This record gives sequence, C-alpha cells and structure tokens, in this order.
Amino acid sequence: MRWLKMIGLLLLSVTLIAITACGSKEAGPAQSNGSTNTENSSEGDNAALRDVKVVLDWTPNTNHTGLYAAVDQGFYEAEGLNVEIVQPGAGGADTMVASNEVPFGVSYQESVTQAHTQGVPLVSIAAVIQHNTSGFAAPTDRNIKSPKDFEGKTYGGWGSPVEEAVMQSIMEGEGADVSKVKNINMGDADFFTAVKRDIDFAWIFYAWTGIEAELRGEPIDMLYVKDYSEALDYYTPVLVTNETTIENDPELVKAFMKATSEGYQYAIDHPEDAANILIKAVPDLDKDLVLASQKWLSPKYTDDAPRWGEQKQEVWQNYTDWMFSKKLLEEQIDVSKAYTNDFLPQ
Repeated sequence: MRWLKMIGLLLLSVTLIAITACGSKEAGPAQSNGSTNTENSSEGDNAALRDVKVVLDWTPNTNHTGLYAAVDQGFYEAEGLNVEIVQPGAGGADTMVASNEVPFGVSYQESVTQAHTQGVPLVSIAAVIQHNTSGFAAPTDRNIKSPKDFEGKTYGGWGSPVEEAVMQSIMEGEGADVSKVKNINMGDADFFTAVKRDIDFAWIFYAWTGIEAELRGEPIDMLYVKDYSEALDYYTPVLVTNETTIENDPELVKAFMKATSEGYQYAIDHPEDAANILIKAVPDLDKDLVLASQKWLSPKYTDDAPRWGEQKQEVWQNYTDWMFSKKLLEEQIDVSKAYTNDFLPQ
C-alpha cells in the first residue's frame, strides 16, 4: 500500500509545478545531476568510472531488483559507470530527476503523464513491468468477489482523486455505484493493520503485499484493475530521465539502459540469485518475502513484450485518454514525448 500511496502523492504534488522552470535549465557543474566524470588521480577499480545516481520511488523492493543486480554483477562498471542507488528526497524522485539533480529515477506512467501537462521534462525510458500488477484486495471473509461488492464496504486509501476514478470505472462496468463506498484515509497504517481495524479493502501491488498475505497465511481476494479496463493496464513502475540528459548526454542514457537491461534480464533468468542480491544490499528486508516476491515477479518483467523495457504507444494513449476523461488531466498531451524506446538495447 505504501507504494500506491506514493502514486497519489506524486499526482497531487505541487512541486511538479515549482520545478517546471528549473527543469529546462542547464545542468551546471557535473555534480549537480549526480553524474560526473571521475577520470582523475584517484586509485582503485572506480578510478576511470563515471559516477551516476539513480533515485528510487520508494523503499527498495523487487521492482528495483534489476538495478541492484546490474550493480552487483558489474554490468554498470562494464559500461564505464559507477552507479549509486539512492532514496528519494522530500520532493520525491520525479522532482529530483526533472530538476536534473539526478539523471535517472523510478516513477510511474501516471506521474509522467501528469508532469507533461505542466511542462515538466520527465521522459520514461523503460517499463519495469509490462502489465499492471496492482488491484483492490480484501480479506476473503469480506466476500468481495467483484467490483459490485464494493458497495456498502469501507475503502482505505490516501485521498487521491485517481482512487475514486479507478473505482468508479471498474464499478460502472457492473452497474455498481461508487457513491455507496465509504472512503477513509489509512494514514500510515499498512494493509494488514488497516483491514483488522477499520477498512474492508485497499489498493495494493500483488507482487509485494499480495505475496506477503500468502506468507502470513491471510488469504485475500484480489481484483486486478487491468482485468476490468484495458485503459488501466498501464506501466507502473517505469524508469525515467529528463529531457536535458537526453539532449546533452544521450550516450550516458544508452550506457545506463544497456547495463540496466542486463540487470533485469539477470533477475528474469536467476530469480533466487537476484533476490539474494537485493537482500544483501538491503539486509533489513524480509528475506522470505523478497524471495517469494522475486519468483512471482521475475517472469512479469518482460512477459509478452519482445524485450525488457519495451513501451507501446497504445498503452500510453489509452491511459492518457482515460485520465483526461476522468478530469485527472487539465489537458491532453502528446504521448510520443512522454516515453521513448530509443535507448533500449536492440
């Protein structure tokens, strides 16, 4: 649930507007965007490597395993990069990337789409997962088997307009009325605490919270939003950069994406080893959860796409049209400027 909470925060964030002007500025000193050449007198393996930062969207999890694998397996080093994976600051990952504080980050299709209506220069350069693995989940004893069963139940969320819009979309298809759902803000409570306290269902990513429910022996009913609307099968998460980096340093983007693609391919081919890499890098994570999540998620990184990271225009257009129809966007955007496949290895 915490990952989805981040989506709402990003969609509502006024900081996107504040960085519109600075996003188009020149990078200035190399250190300012977390990317600098280190070909100097320092000794050691990293002496000739270029320091580069990539900022996560939230706390480390199996959406990010390919990044950690690329570091661990030396794929970035082979491309001349010394990559540091960092946590987002107070303004969030999108702000850090769009303002060119760092060149790369983890974001979501909806955030990039929203950013483009405000002139914020984010560009998606890869889809981490091909299909939306999020949906509405409830303990099985709540008997929520379809969106119509949301009526009369209590939903726990974070107060973003996108939540009710998604709920309304999938309920309308079954002749149900979203106004009959009680909404409350979950605050900082996790899914398992909240459903025992005061809610019936919430929006989760199955790859993490759903797998955790399995491990805890707390069965849930899961309604994937993509199963009820093609428009809701959007890319979440995605890797992003900014227009300045693409224009001024395309070779950096190309090198970063080549190594990152190899990292995710490693996680696809070796889920257990990749999980252990993530656990080693972030020892506070639950080992059993990381391993089970990775085994579930690894085949879904590429799924039915011809290669990892591939993005389709119709996916971007369908979700943009849906957002506009639900008044979640102030205006339509040219989706071809919001994403690119140009930096994925052939």
